[in-house]
Amino acid sequence: MIEKLLPAVQAVYGERLVTFAIFGSVGRGTPGFDSDIDFLIVARNLPAGRVKRIREFERVEERLAPLIHSLQKEGIHTSLSPIIKSPEEADKGSPLFLDMVEDVKILFDSEGFLADVLARLKDRLQALGSRRVRMGNAWYWVLKPDIKAGEVFEI
Repeated sequence: MIEKLLPAVQAVYGERLVTFAIFGSVGRGTPGFDSDIDFLIVARNLPAGRVKRIREFERVEERLAPLIHSLQKEGIHTSLSPIIKSPEEADKGSPLFLDMVEDVKILFDSEGFLADVLARLKDRLQALGSRRVRMGNAWYWVLKPDIKAGEVFEI
């Protein structure tokens, strides 16, 4: 699926595509047979609003429909879970990027855009003394271990 996903995204977004990255269980290399595929698309000149962006993304799903149906016949029930952001939105950061600092597969990254965003976030987390605490297959972040009552900080 991933081999077909990137070309389908490139066909729909063309020169506007800045980044395509897989995260979540597939990005970590721990997917199950029914895992969804979480991925980030960063593209220029996106339509305003989530609904319009998803409508545009439906063209990617249309290209992949035969593959998705053939996988379902084999008992593989996966779904696509895109996050679609403009470069300006992605540059502002997102709590979602915490998951990507350590577990992401960047498959396309024009001019190292996402790599730079994640490197800045990783530097900030290190400066704060942040650490990711694993609990089985899940984890949480201790963003500032030495935080004082009432203290405000930014990531």
